[in-house]
Amino acid sequence: MKQIEVTIMGQSYILGCPEGGESSLLEAVGNVDREMSAIRDGGRVKARERIAVLAALNLAYALAERPAAPKSSPAPVVPSSNPEDIDIDALIHRVDQALGADGQLL
Repeated sequence: MKQIEVTIMGQSYILGCPEGGESSLLEAVGNVDREMSAIRDGGRVKARERIAVLAALNLAYALAERPAAPKSSPAPVVPSSNPEDIDIDALIHRVDQALGADGQLL
């Protein structure tokens, strides 16, 4: 698995990425960064953790509002540009692992 350094809301992260998945991962990072920055720039929420939770909920809600398409295989853990391929539970689990002792999202 390849590692890619990305920046979200001014903070660097090293993320694992399967070969060939770089563009999808970078697109997902861009979406998260835009959503988190918009919440922060709104001025009502300052804590990074709260901004992250609100951004995750906003993105999950947007995905849930899209029409469902039949799935032929299990969803990958790595974010994809195709919303139907994203496994929200697996992503929440990965974020929980990343937060570690700082606390879990849900």
